[in-house]
Amino acid sequence: MGISRRHFNIGAATGLVAAASGGRHAFAQDYPSQDVHFICAFPAGSGADVIVRWYAEKLRPIMGRNIIVENKVGALGNLATEYVARSKPDGHTIYVHGAGGIAGNMHLFKKPTIDAAKAIQMAATINKQPTMITVHVNSPAKTIAELTALMRQKKDKATYGTSNPNGKVMGALYKEHEKLEVVEVVYRTASDSLNDMASGSLDYGVYDNIFSAAQAREGRLRILAVSTPQRLQSYPEWPTMTEQGVPISLTAFFSAMVPSATPRPVVDQINKMFNQVTATEDAKKFLNSAASDPWLTTPDEAQAALLKEIKDWGDYVRIAKIEPQG
Repeated sequence: MGISRRHFNIGAATGLVAAASGGRHAFAQDYPSQDVHFICAFPAGSGADVIVRWYAEKLRPIMGRNIIVENKVGALGNLATEYVARSKPDGHTIYVHGAGGIAGNMHLFKKPTIDAAKAIQMAATINKQPTMITVHVNSPAKTIAELTALMRQKKDKATYGTSNPNGKVMGALYKEHEKLEVVEVVYRTASDSLNDMASGSLDYGVYDNIFSAAQAREGRLRILAVSTPQRLQSYPEWPTMTEQGVPISLTAFFSAMVPSATPRPVVDQINKMFNQVTATEDAKKFLNSAASDPWLTTPDEAQAALLKEIKDWGDYVRIAKIEPQG
Protein backbone atom coordinates (compact mmCIF):
# COMPACT_ATOMS: atom_id res chain seq x y z
CA MET A 1 0.00 0.00 0.00
CA GLY A 2 1.44 3.40 -0.98
CA ILE A 3 1.89 6.38 1.30
CA SER A 4 0.07 9.52 0.23
CA ARG A 5 1.73 12.94 0.26
CA ARG A 6 -0.73 14.01 2.98
CA HIS A 7 0.23 11.10 5.25
CA PHE A 8 3.91 11.74 4.58
CA ASN A 9 3.61 15.43 5.50
CA ILE A 10 1.73 14.65 8.70
CA GLY A 11 4.30 12.06 9.66
CA ALA A 12 7.19 14.39 8.86
CA ALA A 13 5.65 17.21 10.87
CA THR A 14 5.09 14.92 13.83
CA GLY A 15 8.71 13.84 13.64
CA LEU A 16 9.92 17.43 13.55
CA VAL A 17 7.84 18.32 16.60
CA ALA A 18 9.19 15.32 18.45
CA ALA A 19 12.75 16.18 17.46
CA ALA A 20 12.29 19.78 18.53
CA SER A 21 10.79 18.67 21.83
CA GLY A 22 13.65 16.27 22.33
CA GLY A 23 16.08 19.07 21.55
CA ARG A 24 14.50 21.28 24.19
CA HIS A 25 14.73 18.53 26.78
CA ALA A 26 18.32 17.87 25.74
CA PHE A 27 19.13 21.55 26.27
CA ALA A 28 17.82 21.39 29.83
CA GLN A 29 19.26 17.97 30.64
CA ASP A 30 22.73 18.80 29.33
CA TYR A 31 22.93 22.16 31.08
CA PRO A 32 25.42 23.12 32.33
CA SER A 33 27.91 21.29 30.14
CA GLN A 34 30.98 23.33 31.13
CA ASP A 35 32.22 25.85 33.69
CA VAL A 36 29.77 28.66 34.41
CA HIS A 37 30.89 32.29 34.63
CA PHE A 38 29.13 34.68 37.00
CA ILE A 39 29.68 38.29 35.95
CA CYS A 40 29.85 41.01 38.61
CA ALA A 41 29.76 44.67 37.55
CA PHE A 42 31.53 45.94 40.67
CA PRO A 43 34.92 45.30 42.31
CA ALA A 44 35.82 42.39 44.56
CA GLY A 45 34.72 43.13 48.11
CA SER A 46 31.86 45.43 47.04
CA GLY A 47 28.27 44.81 48.14
CA ALA A 48 27.40 43.37 44.74
CA ASP A 49 30.43 41.09 44.80
CA VAL A 50 29.34 39.66 48.17
CA ILE A 51 26.00 38.56 46.69
CA VAL A 52 27.57 37.17 43.52
CA ARG A 53 30.15 35.08 45.36
CA TRP A 54 27.66 33.80 47.93
CA TYR A 55 25.36 32.53 45.17
CA ALA A 56 28.31 31.09 43.26
CA GLU A 57 29.28 29.06 46.31
CA LYS A 58 25.74 27.79 46.92
CA LEU A 59 25.05 26.97 43.28
CA ARG A 60 28.30 25.07 42.68
CA PRO A 61 27.00 21.71 44.03
CA ILE A 62 23.61 22.23 42.37
CA MET A 63 25.10 22.94 38.96
CA GLY A 64 27.83 20.34 39.35
CA ARG A 65 30.34 22.63 37.65
CA ASN A 66 32.99 25.16 38.58
CA ILE A 67 31.55 28.66 38.88
CA ILE A 68 34.03 31.39 38.07
CA VAL A 69 33.29 34.91 39.28
CA GLU A 70 34.54 37.66 36.96
CA ASN A 71 34.53 41.29 38.06
CA LYS A 72 34.09 43.52 35.02
CA VAL A 73 34.12 47.02 36.44
CA GLY A 74 33.42 50.35 34.75
CA ALA A 75 30.93 52.85 33.33
CA LEU A 76 28.38 52.35 36.14
CA GLY A 77 28.02 48.70 35.17
CA ASN A 78 27.74 49.26 31.42
CA LEU A 79 30.91 47.30 30.64
CA ALA A 80 29.61 44.19 32.36
CA THR A 81 26.13 44.52 30.86
CA GLU A 82 27.52 44.86 27.33
CA TYR A 83 29.87 41.91 27.90
CA VAL A 84 26.99 39.66 28.98
CA ALA A 85 24.65 40.82 26.22
CA ARG A 86 27.28 39.91 23.60
CA SER A 87 28.39 36.64 25.17
CA LYS A 88 27.39 33.23 23.82
CA PRO A 89 23.71 32.66 24.68
CA ASP A 90 24.07 29.19 26.15
CA GLY A 91 23.55 29.88 29.86
CA HIS A 92 27.21 29.56 30.79
CA THR A 93 27.59 33.32 31.28
CA ILE A 94 25.21 34.61 33.96
CA TYR A 95 25.00 38.23 35.02
CA VAL A 96 24.21 38.54 38.75
CA HIS A 97 23.38 42.20 39.09
CA GLY A 98 20.83 44.78 40.15
CA ALA A 99 18.13 45.26 37.52
CA GLY A 100 17.79 48.91 38.50
CA GLY A 101 21.40 49.52 37.53
CA ILE A 102 20.72 48.23 34.03
CA ALA A 103 17.45 50.16 33.77
CA GLY A 104 19.05 53.33 35.08
CA ASN A 105 21.86 53.25 32.57
CA MET A 106 19.32 53.21 29.75
CA HIS A 107 18.52 56.80 30.79
CA LEU A 108 21.71 58.02 32.50
CA PHE A 109 23.63 57.82 29.21
CA LYS A 110 22.70 59.63 25.99
CA LYS A 111 23.69 56.67 23.84
CA PRO A 112 23.47 53.35 25.71
CA THR A 113 25.67 50.73 24.09
CA ILE A 114 22.83 48.17 24.12
CA ASP A 115 19.04 48.13 24.37
CA ALA A 116 18.67 46.17 27.60
CA ALA A 117 14.98 45.45 26.98
CA LYS A 118 15.96 43.49 23.86
CA ALA A 119 19.44 42.26 24.75
CA ILE A 120 18.91 40.90 28.28
CA GLN A 121 16.72 38.03 29.46
CA MET A 122 15.91 37.79 33.14
CA ALA A 123 16.22 34.25 34.47
CA ALA A 124 15.51 34.73 38.19
CA THR A 125 15.18 37.36 40.87
CA ILE A 126 17.05 37.15 44.17
CA ASN A 127 15.85 39.87 46.50
CA LYS A 128 14.28 43.25 47.02
CA GLN A 129 16.60 45.84 48.51
CA PRO A 130 16.78 49.55 49.32
CA THR A 131 19.28 52.28 48.75
CA MET A 132 20.15 54.08 51.98
CA ILE A 133 21.08 57.54 53.16
CA THR A 134 23.90 57.21 55.66
CA VAL A 135 26.02 59.54 57.80
CA HIS A 136 29.10 58.95 59.91
CA VAL A 137 28.30 57.97 63.49
CA ASN A 138 29.84 61.27 64.67
CA SER A 139 27.41 63.30 62.56
CA PRO A 140 24.88 65.29 64.60
CA ALA A 141 22.12 64.27 62.14
CA LYS A 142 19.92 61.45 63.40
CA THR A 143 16.95 61.97 61.08
CA ILE A 144 16.43 63.14 57.51
CA ALA A 145 14.92 66.39 58.82
CA GLU A 146 18.06 67.07 60.86
CA LEU A 147 20.31 66.24 57.89
CA THR A 148 18.29 68.55 55.66
CA ALA A 149 18.60 71.40 58.13
CA LEU A 150 22.39 70.94 58.34
CA MET A 151 22.73 70.82 54.55
CA ARG A 152 20.72 74.03 54.18
CA GLN A 153 23.17 75.74 56.53
CA LYS A 154 26.20 74.56 54.54
CA LYS A 155 24.59 75.34 51.14
CA ASP A 156 26.98 74.55 48.27
CA LYS A 157 29.74 73.61 50.74
CA ALA A 158 27.78 70.43 51.55
CA THR A 159 28.70 67.16 49.81
CA TYR A 160 27.31 63.65 49.46
CA GLY A 161 28.79 60.46 48.00
CA THR A 162 27.42 57.96 45.48
CA SER A 163 28.90 54.91 43.81
CA ASN A 164 26.14 53.38 41.65
CA PRO A 165 23.08 54.41 39.56
CA ASN A 166 20.57 53.83 42.39
CA GLY A 167 22.51 56.09 44.72
CA LYS A 168 22.90 58.70 42.01
CA VAL A 169 19.16 58.89 41.40
CA MET A 170 18.10 58.73 45.05
CA GLY A 171 20.62 61.42 45.93
CA ALA A 172 19.34 63.65 43.14
CA LEU A 173 15.68 63.07 44.09
CA TYR A 174 16.38 64.02 47.70
CA LYS A 175 18.35 67.09 46.64
CA GLU A 176 15.60 68.18 44.24
CA HIS A 177 12.74 67.64 46.67
CA GLU A 178 14.43 69.57 49.47
CA LYS A 179 15.93 72.22 47.15
CA LEU A 180 19.42 71.63 48.50
CA GLU A 181 22.67 72.95 47.00
CA VAL A 182 24.74 69.90 47.98
CA VAL A 183 27.44 68.69 45.61
CA GLU A 184 27.61 65.03 44.52
CA VAL A 185 30.96 63.23 44.78
CA VAL A 186 31.14 60.01 42.77
CA TYR A 187 33.31 57.21 44.19
CA ARG A 188 34.50 54.06 42.45
CA THR A 189 33.23 52.07 45.43
CA ALA A 190 31.34 53.12 48.54
CA SER A 191 34.29 51.94 50.66
CA ASP A 192 36.46 54.60 49.03
CA SER A 193 34.38 57.28 50.77
CA LEU A 194 34.86 56.03 54.34
CA ASN A 195 37.86 58.23 55.14
CA ASP A 196 36.07 61.30 53.80
CA MET A 197 33.00 60.44 55.87
CA ALA A 198 35.17 60.00 58.98
CA SER A 199 37.00 63.30 58.44
CA GLY A 200 33.78 65.21 57.87
CA SER A 201 34.72 66.36 54.38
CA LEU A 202 31.81 64.25 53.08
CA ASP A 203 28.50 64.98 54.80
CA TYR A 204 26.51 61.90 53.87
CA GLY A 205 26.41 58.95 51.49
CA VAL A 206 23.68 57.39 49.36
CA TYR A 207 24.78 53.78 49.15
CA ASP A 208 23.69 50.20 48.61
CA ASN A 209 22.15 48.10 51.36
CA ILE A 210 25.01 45.61 51.78
CA PHE A 211 27.70 48.23 52.31
CA SER A 212 25.48 50.42 54.47
CA ALA A 213 24.25 47.61 56.73
CA ALA A 214 27.77 46.23 57.18
CA GLN A 215 29.18 49.64 58.11
CA ALA A 216 26.28 50.26 60.50
CA ARG A 217 26.98 46.94 62.23
CA GLU A 218 30.65 47.91 62.54
CA GLY A 219 29.64 51.16 64.19
CA ARG A 220 31.05 53.41 61.47
CA LEU A 221 27.90 54.70 59.79
CA ARG A 222 24.37 55.57 60.88
CA ILE A 223 21.46 54.75 58.56
CA LEU A 224 18.94 57.59 58.42
CA ALA A 225 16.51 56.21 55.85
CA VAL A 226 15.77 53.54 53.27
CA SER A 227 14.36 54.12 49.80
CA THR A 228 11.72 51.37 49.78
CA PRO A 229 8.05 52.39 50.17
CA GLN A 230 7.70 50.21 53.30
CA ARG A 231 10.19 49.39 56.03
CA LEU A 232 12.29 46.28 55.51
CA GLN A 233 11.13 43.02 57.08
CA SER A 234 14.76 42.34 57.96
CA TYR A 235 15.41 45.75 59.62
CA PRO A 236 12.06 47.29 60.57
CA GLU A 237 13.78 49.82 62.82
CA TRP A 238 15.07 51.81 59.83
CA PRO A 239 12.51 54.41 58.67
CA THR A 240 11.67 55.11 55.04
CA MET A 241 12.29 58.39 53.24
CA THR A 242 8.55 58.74 52.63
CA GLU A 243 7.55 58.55 56.29
CA GLN A 244 10.13 61.27 56.99
CA GLY A 245 8.50 63.65 54.56
CA VAL A 246 10.52 62.94 51.39
CA PRO A 247 8.30 60.88 49.03
CA ILE A 248 10.87 58.57 47.44
CA SER A 249 9.91 55.01 46.48
CA LEU A 250 12.88 53.25 44.96
CA THR A 251 13.18 49.47 45.30
CA ALA A 252 16.14 47.70 43.76
CA PHE A 253 16.39 43.97 43.16
CA PHE A 254 19.24 41.63 42.34
CA SER A 255 18.71 39.02 39.67
CA ALA A 256 20.30 36.45 37.40
CA MET A 257 20.36 37.48 33.74
CA VAL A 258 21.51 35.98 30.45
CA PRO A 259 21.67 37.09 26.80
CA SER A 260 18.20 37.32 25.26
CA ALA A 261 18.87 34.55 22.71
CA THR A 262 19.46 31.95 25.44
CA PRO A 263 17.14 28.95 24.85
CA ARG A 264 14.08 29.01 27.11
CA PRO A 265 14.75 25.53 28.58
CA VAL A 266 18.12 26.79 29.81
CA VAL A 267 16.53 29.96 31.20
CA ASP A 268 13.99 27.82 33.04
CA GLN A 269 16.75 25.60 34.41
CA ILE A 270 18.68 28.63 35.71
CA ASN A 271 15.47 29.92 37.29
CA LYS A 272 14.89 26.59 39.03
CA MET A 273 18.47 26.49 40.35
CA PHE A 274 18.50 30.05 41.67
CA ASN A 275 15.04 29.68 43.22
CA GLN A 276 16.18 26.48 44.91
CA VAL A 277 18.88 28.47 46.69
CA THR A 278 16.83 31.61 47.38
CA ALA A 279 14.01 29.56 48.96
CA THR A 280 16.32 28.20 51.68
CA GLU A 281 16.45 29.46 55.24
CA ASP A 282 20.19 29.96 54.72
CA ALA A 283 19.52 32.39 51.87
CA LYS A 284 16.90 34.25 53.90
CA LYS A 285 19.40 34.74 56.72
CA PHE A 286 22.10 35.88 54.30
CA LEU A 287 19.85 38.30 52.43
CA ASN A 288 18.32 39.63 55.65
CA SER A 289 21.82 40.23 57.03
CA ALA A 290 22.44 42.35 53.93
CA ALA A 291 19.29 44.38 54.65
CA SER A 292 17.18 42.82 51.91
CA ASP A 293 14.28 40.42 51.60
CA PRO A 294 14.20 37.28 49.36
CA TRP A 295 12.12 37.47 46.19
CA LEU A 296 11.18 34.46 44.04
CA THR A 297 9.73 34.85 40.53
CA THR A 298 9.36 33.07 37.19
CA PRO A 299 11.44 34.26 34.21
CA ASP A 300 8.36 35.97 32.74
CA GLU A 301 7.61 37.80 35.99
CA ALA A 302 11.25 38.82 36.27
CA GLN A 303 11.35 40.10 32.69
CA ALA A 304 8.20 42.13 33.27
CA ALA A 305 9.85 43.64 36.36
CA LEU A 306 12.91 44.63 34.31
CA LEU A 307 10.76 46.29 31.62
CA LYS A 308 8.88 48.22 34.32
CA GLU A 309 12.20 49.29 35.85
CA ILE A 310 13.38 50.63 32.48
CA LYS A 311 10.19 52.69 32.16
CA ASP A 312 10.28 53.90 35.78
CA TRP A 313 13.90 54.98 35.56
CA GLY A 314 13.04 57.31 32.71
CA ASP A 315 10.75 59.08 35.17
CA TYR A 316 13.33 59.01 37.98
CA VAL A 317 16.01 60.63 35.83
CA ARG A 318 13.56 63.26 34.54
CA ILE A 319 12.19 64.13 37.99
CA ALA A 320 15.69 64.28 39.48
CA LYS A 321 16.77 66.53 36.59
CA ILE A 322 19.86 64.43 35.87
CA GLU A 323 21.64 65.31 32.63
CA PRO A 324 22.52 62.09 30.76
CA GLN A 325 26.23 61.48 30.22
CA GLY A 326 28.10 61.04 26.95
